[in-house]
This record gives sequence, C-alpha cells and structure tokens, in this order.
Amino acid sequence: MQIRDFSPTSFRSIFKWGAADVFYDVDDRLRDFIRDTLQLPAERLERPFRPGLEEVPELPTRNLAPDTLRQLEDAVGSDDVQTGDHARALHGCGSTFLDLMRMRLGQVDTAPDAVVHPRDEQQVAEVVRICDETRTPLVPAGGRSSVTRGLESPAGGVCLDLTRHMKAVLEVNEQDLTVRVQPGIYGPAYEAQLNDRGLTCGHFPQSFEYSTVGGWVAGRGAGQQSTYYGKIEDLVLGLRCVAPAGVLATRPFPRAALGPDFTQLVVGSEGALGVISEVTLRAFPHRPEGMRPLTFMFRSFEDGAECIRELLQSGVGHPGVCRLSDPEETEVALTLDGMAGGGVDRTMNRLGYRPGERALMIAATEGDRLTSINTAARAKVMALRRGGLPLGSKPLRSWMKRRFHDPYLRDDLMDYGVLTDTLETSTSWSNLPRLWQGVRAVVKARPNSVCMTHISHAYESGANLYFIVLTPMDLEQPVEDYTAYHRGIIDAVVKNGGSLSHHHGVGRLFAPWYPEHVGSVAHGAFRALKAELDPRGILNPGAYGLGDEG
Repeated sequence: MQIRDFSPTSFRSIFKWGAADVFYDVDDRLRDFIRDTLQLPAERLERPFRPGLEEVPELPTRNLAPDTLRQLEDAVGSDDVQTGDHARALHGCGSTFLDLMRMRLGQVDTAPDAVVHPRDEQQVAEVVRICDETRTPLVPAGGRSSVTRGLESPAGGVCLDLTRHMKAVLEVNEQDLTVRVQPGIYGPAYEAQLNDRGLTCGHFPQSFEYSTVGGWVAGRGAGQQSTYYGKIEDLVLGLRCVAPAGVLATRPFPRAALGPDFTQLVVGSEGALGVISEVTLRAFPHRPEGMRPLTFMFRSFEDGAECIRELLQSGVGHPGVCRLSDPEETEVALTLDGMAGGGVDRTMNRLGYRPGERALMIAATEGDRLTSINTAARAKVMALRRGGLPLGSKPLRSWMKRRFHDPYLRDDLMDYGVLTDTLETSTSWSNLPRLWQGVRAVVKARPNSVCMTHISHAYESGANLYFIVLTPMDLEQPVEDYTAYHRGIIDAVVKNGGSLSHHHGVGRLFAPWYPEHVGSVAHGAFRALKAELDPRGILNPGAYGLGDEG
C-alpha cells in the first residue's frame, strides 16, 4: 500500500517527511504489530486514508496589497518572492499532526500570501520595515519541522524563508571554539563544515537533516546528545535579531554580568520578537573515538532512572546519548527487532528481566578517549549495582543507524488511519514517576492505544520524558478527535507537574496553557517586551498567545 508516486506539487509533497525519494520500509512484523495492537480493521491496512494526491488548488490572497507586494519585490528581487499556490501552502504549515492532517484533508487555511527569500540582514530589515508599515503579518521560517503549530499564517501576510540564501558559515574561530553562522543553514551542511576543521556542533535533534540553526535557536531545541553538549540555549553565545524596533544584537562573551540576558530572551521566542539573522555558537572538538556504549537492561523503569540520576549526580561524567525506554517502549523495540520470544528474550526472563517490567537503556560516552574509558568503566559499576544487564554495543549501533530515519514511518501510519503524535516534558527526579504514570493513564484510557515513553535528556536535578502515542484515528472527525485527545494529555502533563515543553517549544499548539503555566506576571512581561520590539504585533501573531491570530 505504500505510496511512492506523487506529484511534486501535490498535498502529499507538502506533508511527506524528509526527502521525496526516501521511505520507511514497512515489513510484515511492523504491519502485524500495528494491526494486532491497535486492533485496526483489515481495510485500513489496504486502503490509504486521504493520501493527499490532489494538486494544491488556487488560494485566495487575504492580507497583502498589490503595492506591498511590489515593495517586497523591489526589496529582494522578484525572483525571491513566491506567490504560487504550492509554495504558499508549503510555507503555511510545519510538522504538527494537525498541520499534516489538514493537508491530507485539503484544508489550506493558514497559508501566507507570499514567500520571501532574503539574501542578507539588510534585506531582512527592509522586509520587516515594509511589513511593519503596512501592518502585514510576518512569520520567519527555516526547515519547517516545527511540531507546535509555530509556522501558521492564519491572517495571510508574508513567510520569510531564510533557507535559500542565508545559509553560510561566516567565521570559525578555532582558538575560541566559536562559530558565526547564518540561520538558514541545515544541520548536515553545518556539521560537515565543522567536521572539516576537526570540530562538531554537538546538536543533533531527530529532525537534524531537515532543520536549521535558526530553527534550533528560535525553538529552544535539544539534540540527542545534549546530556553532554547541552541544549541549544547552552550553545548560543550571541546573536543578531531584526525587529520592527531595530536590530537587537548581543555580543558573544563567554559570560557577563550585564543585567538580564538578552540573548536568552530571543532564544526560544519562535519569531515572535524578531527575525534571527546571525548566531554565534559554541563548537567542540570532534572526537568520535570517545564514544563508548553504555547499554543495559534494567528490571524496571525506576531502576534505570535511578542509575541515570546517580551517574549525573556523581561527577563521574556526562554521557552524550542518554536514553531509557519504559517497559512498553522496550517491548515494542524488542518485538520489531524480532527479539521478543527468542533465545535472548528467554534468557532475560530467567534472569528476572520480565516483559512489561524491564527497561532498556541506550547511552554512550563522549569526548576525550581516556576520559570516556574511565567514565564508561565507572558508569558500568553503577549500572551493575542497580541490576543492569550489559547488552554490548549492538543496541547503540542499531539506534544510531535509524535515529534520523524513524520519522519517515509517520506518513505510513497516517495512511493506515493511525493517530500518531509525540509530546515531551521535563520534571525533577523526585516527581518523574508521578508524571510518567499520570500521563500514561490518560493516554492508555483510550482503547487500543500505545504509549511509548523514554528519557532522552538528563540533568543533575531531573530529566525529560518523551511520549510517543499511537491510537486508531477517528476517520470521520480526525481533527476534532485529535484536538480533544491532545487537550486531555496536556492537561495531565500540567496536573502532574511537568513543563509544557522541554525542547519542542510552545507555538500556537500550547499557547492556551502558556499564560497560566508561566504566571500572569511573566506573561505580562513577555507581552511588554513584544510591545517594545514589535509594537504593531506583526511578528508570528498567535505564537505564545501573543497578538491576534487573525
């Protein structure tokens, strides 16, 4: 049933993940798991749900006067202003489940009126000026991998795409280990240029291949090796951000006592305060030889979490990859790898690592080889003391091989009529069991649902929890069904002491919870900052609950 032939101007070309010619190979084992676990009717596996093969239709213009369009063309050149229907639809959505479902249903109601591709900061400033003077909504965009409805243009206006031209590494300072870079560069190109100098960026989100430096910073993202390298806010030293009020520029001091940190006010602002035009980031020596596997099976999720906590708090060293799957995710992984019920599985059972209870840890050291050897040795002692069963390097190699490929499966799951979503949060170690159990209870209250959970970023004081939800879709009302289900899950996150987000951001998806979550004083301060930088409210209106969504 897998759809591999579709028009480059179809809806499917918009919502398909990644490269147009790359697909997830759905084998019989995976298909059987989906059918049996979710209790899907046979026809769902045989006939795709709303595959989106139709061409994008002609779209109305809502908030862009002809004179404004002419000004934009004068500012950047007519070749760098797109008004075609497919380009507009493409730039009106990200990768949120709702974005993808609306594209499948042919609902294009959040598209900009034009897509503009600036060449440099001067052109960015001119576009911002034009949009401000004409009160035209403006939404900055990079790789469009946002999963928070952060890229919608519900009132039309302009999408400022920074990926066509503003994708250069401007300067690498090997003495300071810093890099000045433009925001539109994609992860692989950025990392390749650093590798040529013996360096690494240290930031590898699952969207790495199709996300940009500017998006990482604007969304306050995290990479899969952040436990060692840090989240993006730990890597940003300075930046330049173009707002209607002017250019907010911060200098890349290693540390400074200059009052509030204006760099951190921009990091995570999702285009609501300005357009990031340049970033200075930390870089790191590239030492792949320092990666040592730390893979263990624990008898329970709690045992594994305690091992990670002890490791992080001991001062022994921080792993890079640091993942702990809960029992349900562990069983899914073993089933899909063909290990469930086999000889290894039977051995684990005899040793007390039982299905429905055990938890798989996949971690690895980073950095200097000798330091990594010492860290790995001491971490192994901690894991053994907690009852960890060493599994060697194969689980780590297997995960590394597929870590950027797994998102391709989402398209097939939606073709099968499966609601698939991810949510992530963070909390303290002491509250982590309560949060994990509380959110799982809400997800699993829906019949025939899968709730896979893992820790993927850990700290001395706590960790994140990443939930992957699979459940049969309501084919009659998929958007309404998802919205109600998702609302209940987020309510459970908040009720059980979790953050609204750990690394995905807020956007419009979590905006209804945001003011109460941070408090009225903090939200008021955010509004006041936006009013200073963007007095007419043109920048990404609706993100964080700021401005008019139109």
